[in-house]
Order: sequence, then structure tokens, then C-alpha cells
Amino acid sequence: MTEAVDSTGPSTGPRLRLDASVSADPGTILASARAAESRGVERLVVAETAHNPFVQLARAADATRSIELATGVAIAFARTPMTLAYEAWGLHEASGGRAVVGLGSQVKPHIVRRFGMPWDRPAARMREYVHAVRAIWNSWQTGDRLAFRGDFYTHTLMTPTFAPPRIEAGMPRILLAGVGPLMTAAAGAVADGFISHPFTSLDYLTTQVLPRVREARAKAEAEGAEWTARPFEVVGNVLTATGRTEEELRANLVDVRERLAFYASTPAYRPVLEQHGWGALHEELHTLSVRGRWREMGELIDDQVYDAFAVAGSPDEVAREIHRRYAGVVTRLAVSSATGADPELTADVLTAIRALG
Repeated sequence: MTEAVDSTGPSTGPRLRLDASVSADPGTILASARAAESRGVERLVVAETAHNPFVQLARAADATRSIELATGVAIAFARTPMTLAYEAWGLHEASGGRAVVGLGSQVKPHIVRRFGMPWDRPAARMREYVHAVRAIWNSWQTGDRLAFRGDFYTHTLMTPTFAPPRIEAGMPRILLAGVGPLMTAAAGAVADGFISHPFTSLDYLTTQVLPRVREARAKAEAEGAEWTARPFEVVGNVLTATGRTEEELRANLVDVRERLAFYASTPAYRPVLEQHGWGALHEELHTLSVRGRWREMGELIDDQVYDAFAVAGSPDEVAREIHRRYAGVVTRLAVSSATGADPELTADVLTAIRALG
């Protein structure tokens, strides 16, 4: 496992923008938000797991002044476009125009069995979903009649009583996460940016994902799509295990290995493993996941697999390796630490990356 890499030196290209991915735990969100802003981090990112990210980011809005507040990601298909539109607009309004909406599709079992919502043609549905949300926001921002009709969603009723006030900062940006070819192309076609999944190796990102994203974006620009007036973001996502002591590092490594094992057991992410010739690992992990043997799964993530998807070491070592991999490849980078890790460790990593340029 790579724990130390020589720095490639300061980047000569555009500065790599940095995001802090933090837990949505209500007990820690305010401290995490304040810490990130005090360190000069530009965006706070909260995923949707056991808590609603919009609720926790709205709380963070009251504790901060300038940092952007992003979902990374909110589960689109768990909501109608109207529901999502209200949640995101409320955060944008409460924060003075600092909301960034990262959306993901999740996988079919969660949408159907956990949320009780429909699942079919997810990439086509997501394209329409983004268009529908923007149509709703446009009606609020301009006062124009809402008249959205699509294959999956119809929104044609909006009276003044139910329309929030316009926001001076304009409509929020929408970023879209994806792994497979159809969803990554959807991100380039309709979103303001693409969010790389944490279970994406650098090789898979550069050879399989980004070419499709950029091709779809170029087509949207050539067609004069209105949203392409905004710069397009490519957000890298990297999992890290770090620590100030060997004991702390070992504990965080266990957590990150188990998270990688969970992703690797999911059928939707099998192509990423197959890119490296590790398709058989998916079969083994999937079998264990069905039996709930999570700790055993983590033990199957050897150093070679770990190094393809995550980084480990001291904060300075982690920062150098992340910079080596991603500078010049992505425009932004979100750094995630082990569950329960000291949030100051992530802040230390981000500070060290910034020093590299």
C-alpha cells in the first residue's frame, strides 16, 4: 500500500479547488462547517446516508458566511423534481446563494425497496429530472408560467402562494454523479458539472468516464444549451485513511477497506473492477454481502486494490499522493476520511494539498 510518494511539485495549471466531505451527523455538522471555512476550504459537501443533507446544510448555513454548501450527493429519485426543487431552493435562500446541488441516482433496490419510488431507464429519467427542476426554478425566478411535460414527470401548476421569492444570486448549480456510460454522458449533457464516484480509479476515470462526459458536454455547447454558459466542473472524489499515530491510521484503514468492499460488492460498480482484471473479487464480495459478513469483506481488499481507489498515510503523505494523481485531471477535489475520523485530519490534508498549488 502506498503511504508516501515524492511530490511532483507545485502545479503549473489552474489551481485545484478543494471540497471537504463531512458527515451529516447533527452532532458534528456545525463544528465541521466552521472548521472547513476557517481553513479556507471553498465547499462543504454532505452526502445523503442516515440524515437529510439539506437539513444539515441549512444548519451549517447559519454557522458560516462564505463557504459553498453542497449535497454530495442527494438521491434524486427518492424525490419528485418538485420536492427536490423546494429543498434546494430553501437552502440557497437560507445561505444567501451558496447552495450547490449534487445529485445521484442510487441503485434500483434502494429506490424501489427503501424509498418506494419508481425505477426505469435511470439515465433518461435523470436527464428529464434535471430539466424539470430547472423549469420549476425558472418559474420561481422569472414568474413565467410553469409548463413542464416530459415522459417521466409533469409539472404544470404553480400559484403565487406556493412560489418562493426569486434569489438575487440566481439558480443553484446542479452537478450529477455517475459511473456507467449512460449516466456519465447524462452529466455532460444536462448538468453544470460531473461528480466522480469514490469507487473510481484514476485509470477508469481518465479512460472510461471523462471522455464520455466531455463528448456529451461538447455536444450540449455546440447546440447552444442555455446552462452551458456556466463553466463545467469535474469533481474528483478520493477516500483517505490518515492518522497522526500508527494506531489511528490502522483504525481508519479498517473503515476505508470496508467501505471499498461495500462498493466493490455492488453489481453497478463491477465494470470498475473489471477494468483492472478484478471481476472475480466482485463475485466473492457480493456473496459475502448477501450474508451480511461485512468485516470479512474488508479483509479481501488487499493493498493493490486499496491503492487503486484510495490513499493512506500521514496527512502530508496523503496530500502529496492526491495532488500527484488528480492535479490537472479534475477541477475540484472532494476528500473523504474514514467514518468517525477526526475531522481535523481531513482539514490537515486539504491544507497540505493547497500548499502544493
